[in-house]
This record gives sequence, C-alpha cells and structure tokens, in this order.
Amino acid sequence: MLLEFTVGNYRSFNKKCTLSLYAQSIGDDPKTNVIEKEGVKILKTAAIYGANSSGKSNLILALGTMGRCVLSSVKLNDDDELDYDPFLLSDVQGKPTFFEILFLLDSVCYRYGFEYNLNKIIGEWLFIREGKRKEKVLFIRDIDGIGVNETFFIEGIDNEKNTNDNRLFLSLCAQLGGEISKKVIDWFRRGYNVLSGLESDGYQGFSKFMFHKHKEGCEEALEFFHTLGLGFENLETLEEDAIVPKDLPLELRTFLSKQITGKKTISLQAIHHKYNKNGKIVGDEKFDVEEKESAGTKKLIDLAGPIFDTLKRGATLVVDELDAKMHPLISTHIIRLFNSNQFNPHGAQLIFSTHDTHLLSSKIFRRDQIWFTEKDQQEQTDLYSIMDIVLPDGTKPRNDSNYEKNYINGRYGAIPYIN
Repeated sequence: MLLEFTVGNYRSFNKKCTLSLYAQSIGDDPKTNVIEKEGVKILKTAAIYGANSSGKSNLILALGTMGRCVLSSVKLNDDDELDYDPFLLSDVQGKPTFFEILFLLDSVCYRYGFEYNLNKIIGEWLFIREGKRKEKVLFIRDIDGIGVNETFFIEGIDNEKNTNDNRLFLSLCAQLGGEISKKVIDWFRRGYNVLSGLESDGYQGFSKFMFHKHKEGCEEALEFFHTLGLGFENLETLEEDAIVPKDLPLELRTFLSKQITGKKTISLQAIHHKYNKNGKIVGDEKFDVEEKESAGTKKLIDLAGPIFDTLKRGATLVVDELDAKMHPLISTHIIRLFNSNQFNPHGAQLIFSTHDTHLLSSKIFRRDQIWFTEKDQQEQTDLYSIMDIVLPDGTKPRNDSNYEKNYINGRYGAIPYIN
C-alpha cells in the first residue's frame, strides 16, 4: 500500500510537497475508509481538488514519471537522457528533480527515492522498516559514490562500480538477481497504476482483454454495471482480423498492412433487451460500444479493468480527472467500492484528481482524505489537506462542516481567481 509520495522540482512543483495516505488520529466517519496493517492506519482513498492549472495533473504525472524512471532505467544506454522536467520559473536552474515514495509490502515498509537531472542520478536511497523496529538504511548514493549496508543489503556489494551515472543502482541490483531490489521493482510494476482520466487508449485494451478472456474481475464489473443501471444486460467481445482503413493514402495503407498482418482486434458489444409495445422482452440487440454507447459509459467500461484488477490485487490506482465524462453518482459508486470492506478486502487504494464538488462530503470522505493544490504568486504548486488548513478564527475545519460549500466559498483556497 502507498503510504507517502514526495515530489520536488518537477513541473509546477518547485519546493518539496508530500501526499500522505497515513490516517490521522481523528474521529471522522466513515470508519471503513481506513485499513490497519502492521499497526499502521492507512487511507484507502484520497481526492485532489484545485483550480485549472493548479498542479493536480502534475502530481499524478509525477507518480507516473517516478514509476517510468524506475522501470525503464535498466534499458538506458550510457548517453541516454533522463525524463527531466523541472520547474522553469526560477532563476536557479539545473537543480535535480526529487522523488520519494513510502509503501508497505509483505509487512515491510520501504522508503525509496532518488534525485536526478537531465544526464545523471544525483542521489538515491533505500530504507526499510519492519514492524515497529528502527528504520534501516540499505544503501545511499550521493555525488561521492554509493554506500551499501553490507549486513542487510548483500546484493549491492561490489555492484557500485558497475552503475552508470544515468542508471538507478536499484535497477542494476534487481537485474543481477537481488531479492530485495526485485521486490521493490516489482511493486513499481504491479503495486500501482497511473491513468489519465481523459485519454483511455492506454488502458481500454486491458479492459477489453479482461472481458474477452473472462479474467478475474469480469463478473464483478458486470454486476457493478447492473447496479449503476447503464441499460445493457451483458458485454460480449468480437475478435476480428485487424483492418487498415481504406481512406488512408496508398503508401501508408501498404506500410500498415505489413505491420498488422496476422494481428487481431477486439471490440466490445453491449447486449440490450428489445421490447414489444407492452413492455415485454422479445429479444436482444447488440450495440457496438464504441459507436453506440455514451462517452461516460465507454469511459466506465474502459476503467473497469484497472478498477477491478486493483481491487483483486490490493494495489493502488491513480486516476487523473476521474469525474471527466461521468455522472457524479458513478464517481461516488467507484469511490465507495474502494472504501468498502466488502468489495475491497485486500486494502486496494484509489487516488484521483477531480473538479466534482458533490464528492466533498463527510459521508464519503474523512478530512484527511481531501487534498488541494494551489499556486502561489511565483506559480509554484502547494499541496495540502483540509487537516492543514487554519481558518480565520484560528480553528481547523470540523468534521461536520459543509466541505462543498466552504470550498466553493473559498475558505479552503484552491479555487480559480476570476476578475
């Protein structure tokens, strides 16, 4: 489970900001929004609000960028540049980007992070903590080299000198079979998934495959669709040979035909009942989902694969603009899936950005689950939760406050300033 994520000098984030999924000691309901593991109380969901261009999407991008850096490091050549996208509105340039993540895996808390610029890893570190024991350093990398704990990180011994300037030491140790390193790398590969809420191309294929092969989560997804009353009774898949559109230029059609020879495409069909004039079911009609269903329904179907796969595995799903194209009640039901003990027994997490103020309710979220991004006069993004806010009278927002009304009225900041 994700515990904390810290980002600095990345896009609109200049100073370091931390998103925390640690549950604070407050008496807020709903109680099911928190799960306890190894004596640590952890939040199942977190919502991120803010004005347009305030940095919400940049926080989501930062999580994705850290994961890509970790997973792609092993493939880098000596002269390859790194995915460096720093804050640009400062007279001090060339500072490293900072990423650090804390997560819980198999009863062990891992703290891993690194700093880098365009061409070089400036710093890198890995710590672990088991239960309530003191945190142990496994390795620390800085400009002077890599220091390895030879007692607890044997897999790192003698690998220091084989690490290129632009590659992560962790990825090298994992490539060479290091047990601890492989666990960390695998968590980045399977432990969390970052999605864009507007561009579904990257994950709709996963959902199509789930329905086509009747993978685990397929039945739960269909039951969820029925609960929401989307109108169709079932989903079927149709596998066909990939076809090049006829309206393309001849040269491009010829090239693409060679590329897709022997490849298949999967399309989804929604099964709707047909009725007679008396309202009696007289048959079924198949609708091509891509052509006939609404944008919101298509997005929900596309999200179904990642959602139910995440719930089954107890992983973390991060979605930018969860509410885009969808009715607020559907977003609410998705959130309640993750906050539910019944549907989420493995401690899966959902982190998402949104503009939907209807979700700002104490019936859905605790105060420590609601986060805001806001830019200052230097256009630097700040990140804070309701629990960090001090109101003009010196008090903090109460758990019986009208979060939506207070947010719209500017009491929590993070709203557009309109002349």
